[in-house]
Amino acid sequence: MNTPNLSHVLVGGLGLTGQAVIKALQARNHQVLAVDDHPQSVQETARKLGVELIDSASATELKRALLGATSVVPSPGIPSHHLLYQLADNSNTQVLSELDLAAMWDDRPCVAVTGTNGKTTVTELTSQMFSASGMRAAAVGNTETPLVAAIDDKTNRYEIFVVEASSFRLDRVQRFRAHAAAWLNLSPDHLDWHGDFGSYATAKSKIWETQRADDIAVAPHDDPALAPWTSNISAQLITFGLGEGDVHCTERELIAHGERVLKVSELRRSRPHDQLNACAAAALALSMNASIESVAEVLAQFDGLAHRLEFVATINGIHFFNDSKATTPHATVAAITGFEQAVLIAGGRNKNLDLFDLRRIAPKLAGVVAIGESAETLSQVFDGVVATTVAHSMQEAIESATEIAKVSGGDVVLSPACASFDWYQSYNERGDDFKQRVFSLEREQLQS
Repeated sequence: MNTPNLSHVLVGGLGLTGQAVIKALQARNHQVLAVDDHPQSVQETARKLGVELIDSASATELKRALLGATSVVPSPGIPSHHLLYQLADNSNTQVLSELDLAAMWDDRPCVAVTGTNGKTTVTELTSQMFSASGMRAAAVGNTETPLVAAIDDKTNRYEIFVVEASSFRLDRVQRFRAHAAAWLNLSPDHLDWHGDFGSYATAKSKIWETQRADDIAVAPHDDPALAPWTSNISAQLITFGLGEGDVHCTERELIAHGERVLKVSELRRSRPHDQLNACAAAALALSMNASIESVAEVLAQFDGLAHRLEFVATINGIHFFNDSKATTPHATVAAITGFEQAVLIAGGRNKNLDLFDLRRIAPKLAGVVAIGESAETLSQVFDGVVATTVAHSMQEAIESATEIAKVSGGDVVLSPACASFDWYQSYNERGDDFKQRVFSLEREQLQS
């Protein structure tokens, strides 16, 4: 593979990753030009970075920007059908991922995590396991810290990076190599970005493509969805699962390569998807020489991340959970499977996914409160199988779900199966709103 020419780099998008890429390129004395579909909103950012900014929503301006470019580095948020990709490909201008740049500039070991669900949790768990083992580790990528920023961090001087590798980041990756790479699961997601499920899956599969024979590929045990790729990897395969796999959970213990790591009862979060995340993280960490004692210590202390089936409060015997990060049917199914009975608050902006997949959790549901743009579709999904109420605000949704739970029993779970962008700016904002309104309800009950 030829070494990319970085003499004149066009960076697409001035979000968190785009800014980090520009700073890294400038630190290495490369000439940089930036484009953004909304230049007015990032004009001040471009000024502070000292970079020329061009409107990429204009085909004429974008063509002009590409004239002198030797390489293009699009931000993860720019969809694959954007004109930037088309023009770059037509002009044979090399398109690189932020991960590729980091791989060109730094040779410290990387661990990578991808999957439709669980990426952030497994990334954080694995990073903590390395840190507990005495390694200076950073959780990077699809986090607050892009990999190109972490490799230039002179204060922490990290020894190993755990990369949360979204399909967006992997889509055009060419050079990035993970010494240990986990693909957790696969179900439809981000079809509005990739165009179709095949393209989405192909992007995910690149996490294993650049690995070598002495690297480690971590995959779920006997998962038919991943079979087309696990049968062709060049790295050493380690599997994880419930009951089976090199690293697995029995009803009582988490076992890694025949050795007990800890009892399942010692896990603070032990629903089926929690156990799978624990096994995947343990497989990654142990493959890169973390100690089994450190793995057990982290798993015994880990209480989950915000907006990921996060316990909020108990009010009059009803437990409230915030799972706002669940933006696909697959994620919501995984969450609700761990409950005996739940009142589900779901809905938002559908990402071109089949919400009828949610019907399989109907036996677990005491009721459904549908919200947002997809409320009508969700009413059709559960028609005839689960009583469904439509709410026009989060406050109304919580009140309706609480009334259902009082009568029918069950926990109230916000697990939307959809994106948040109809009512909110992010899933974080949606989850925070849910939590604050539950806390207000809790205070009202205490004062009454």
